Amino acid sequence: MPKACYIHIPFCSGKCNYCSFVSFNRPELITGYVYSLLKEISENYKGEKLNTLYFGGGTPSLLPVELLSKIVKKFALADNAEVTIEVNPDDCSADYMKNLKDLRFNRISIGSQTFDDKLLKIAGRRHNSEQITDTVRYAKLAGFNNISLDLIYGLPEQTAEGVMKDLKTFLELDIQHVSTYGLKIEGGSYWGSHTPDNIPDEDLQADMYEGVNEILTNADFKRYEVSNFAKKGFESRHNLTYWNNDEYYGFGVSAHGYVEGIRYSNYCTLEEYMNNPASHEYGRILNDKEKLEEEIFLGFRKTEGVNTQKIFDKFGINFETKYKKVLDKYKDYIIKTPEGYAFNLKGSMLSNEILPEFLED
Repeated sequence: MPKACYIHIPFCSGKCNYCSFVSFNRPELITGYVYSLLKEISENYKGEKLNTLYFGGGTPSLLPVELLSKIVKKFALADNAEVTIEVNPDDCSADYMKNLKDLRFNRISIGSQTFDDKLLKIAGRRHNSEQITDTVRYAKLAGFNNISLDLIYGLPEQTAEGVMKDLKTFLELDIQHVSTYGLKIEGGSYWGSHTPDNIPDEDLQADMYEGVNEILTNADFKRYEVSNFAKKGFESRHNLTYWNNDEYYGFGVSAHGYVEGIRYSNYCTLEEYMNNPASHEYGRILNDKEKLEEEIFLGFRKTEGVNTQKIFDKFGINFETKYKKVLDKYKDYIIKTPEGYAFNLKGSMLSNEILPEFLED
């Protein structure tokens, strides 16, 4: 039974150069889209009391408070529910933040990326560094005490020293969570067809990642997932739903969900979605082999790793016996934990190379 829900708001005022997510600069369709979204929710949401509700995008903060309110009110929320919205620094005022708090949002995820104004322009971001600081201040004034910032490392012309300087500024703002992203050039993005010069190579990106881990760990942040760091008690409960392989609703264009053992995805164009908001474009029931693979892949994303007892209970498999060759081969990168096995820092950096070997076993 799903206890979590993701809402995709696909609108942006402009696409960042690195972005390959499904988003559209079609502000005239926002109201119509929200009413299609409300129809999808009415047809598919079964009324479960949710522990987490997450608005992502795109740019959810482009929606006026009145439309956000219509969506939030569709759901039954647990008393201690975590309700998150992603915001862009150039969209947020003190009044907007206060209104979000009144709507029961209690976690803010700010698309900051870097405090280097030159790099923000190179990346195609619309905001500047001062607006990031202002947004954090507005959030605190509104009463938010669960604030996350995004950090991209590996941008063109970015240096390891620049990343460390960004982190110093993050820490000075006294926030509770940092999501880090190593730049990957993907098809569908502007940079995918216009590759920029001076992109840090893999070795430099690895140095940046190690530096990020060291600085945040020394500042009492815990790396609880490959790229996410939090003060104690401020881990993203919603994202842990994904990594714990629990079921969740996904509503909106291109949204994915996992309900009653079925993985599904919605239509990826506004026209198809708005014409068929209650229907999924794709869905499949996972077989036991696929479920096991997901349990392993998602479990290894977390620093606590895979729970071998949980795998035995679900699949009747002795993890240590079945994957002994892989565990022995990568003993320098996979550590034993009280519950099972996890990647160490080096293992996390090589996870894309190691994990496929669990499929071949």
